Amino acid sequence: MSGGIPDDLKVVLSGRRDRLEVFESLDPKKTALLAIDMQKAWTDPEGPWYFPEAREVIEPINRIASTLRLGGGRVVWIQHVTGSPGTPEYWATYLDNFLSEAQLDGALAAIQEGSPFRDLDPALKVQESDMRIAKRRYSAMIRTSSNLEWVLREQGIDTVIVAGVQTNMCVESTARDAMMLDFKVFMPHDASAARTPEDHLAGLRTVAQVFADIRPVNNLVALIEQGKGP
Repeated sequence: MSGGIPDDLKVVLSGRRDRLEVFESLDPKKTALLAIDMQKAWTDPEGPWYFPEAREVIEPINRIASTLRLGGGRVVWIQHVTGSPGTPEYWATYLDNFLSEAQLDGALAAIQEGSPFRDLDPALKVQESDMRIAKRRYSAMIRTSSNLEWVLREQGIDTVIVAGVQTNMCVESTARDAMMLDFKVFMPHDASAARTPEDHLAGLRTVAQVFADIRPVNNLVALIEQGKGP
């Protein structure tokens, strides 16, 4: 987690739509928080892909989740998983071509069934009423990844808040596809994180222009509370 929208991008966005924000309101009862990959593989210092910034977004995500539940919204914990080679859960195009054998062994071990690093971080305040969805691609919204789109539509959800790790990879991919599927998308910039400030900013720059309403957690929480009504 690092910084917000840079000044030069603010100029571009303000010129395009006369303000930084995209949406004036949201209905909490039709909104879901999609917390992406907040698993020990990324948040635990012993995890294979740990980076400190991943832990920094735990409390902001908890805060959004708590506020949204009070407003009647849904919280969905998205966990990245993979299977063994040859199974439908194995992403061969990526895993067999973009990773070395050493990286592949580590990747499979960390997010296969039975690995403790596949679990959500224990500091997350997960409730029994929350949903959990496993995804097999960077985007949680496409059919080869999960059934998330259909689950949300069955719940009457038309708005999503996308947060978690990493900003420029799974968070950005999910936000992009959600918008393309006609969901209203919010992406709180201080509730997502990447390995470097440059990577974090790269994700924000792309998503802010045409895919999501980028704003700080404090602002988003106020919008949720406003949507609850009297």
